[in-house]
Amino acid sequence: MSKKLGLLVATVALVISSFFIAVSPAAAATVEVKMGSDSGMLAFQPEKIEISPGDTVKWVNNKLAPHNVVFEGADDHNHKSLVFSPGESFEETFNEPGEYTYYCEPHRGAGMVGKVIVK
Repeated sequence: MSKKLGLLVATVALVISSFFIAVSPAAAATVEVKMGSDSGMLAFQPEKIEISPGDTVKWVNNKLAPHNVVFEGADDHNHKSLVFSPGESFEETFNEPGEYTYYCEPHRGAGMVGKVIVK
């Protein structure tokens, strides 16, 4: 009977441990947004992204510098320092659900506006 009890305990432990593995939270993602389109347009590419709480957005200077990111009503996410060199980047993690509209200060008048949607 001791052998059966040992097998039962091992089976229960395996089932329980596989449950924890199956329901562990997904790793946070990093989504990249280009500042300036590949074709040279003054735009964020993609213009709108959807992410989950805890995910990070990485803005990368692509074309027609200088660029920055300023949020409307969410100053704690702002990156007002301008980036000039191709490949320069900065990141921001979003923990609270909501819609976050942002723009590039030097190119806002040209329509360089984007949106992060945290679901």
